[in-house]
Amino acid sequence: MSKGDKDKYTDKQKRKAEHIEENYEEQGVSEDEAESRAWATVNKESGGGNKSGSGRGKKDSNESSRKGGKKSH
Repeated sequence: MSKGDKDKYTDKQKRKAEHIEENYEEQGVSEDEAESRAWATVNKESGGGNKSGSGRGKKDSNESSRKGGKKSH
């Protein structure tokens, strides 16, 4: 992973970013740009790294993914 330390992210957030990144790459976006967009999406939906404990922070929103999915299909 290129920028920043991703240790604070949950495994679910990491998998989600990887999946989003793969989809961008399939669409022809460069590897670096795809990774950047993927983490931006994860951060927007979850508010960044959420490893603080259960019940803390804000709930995840999937609005960005839904919006992007509608645009691309």
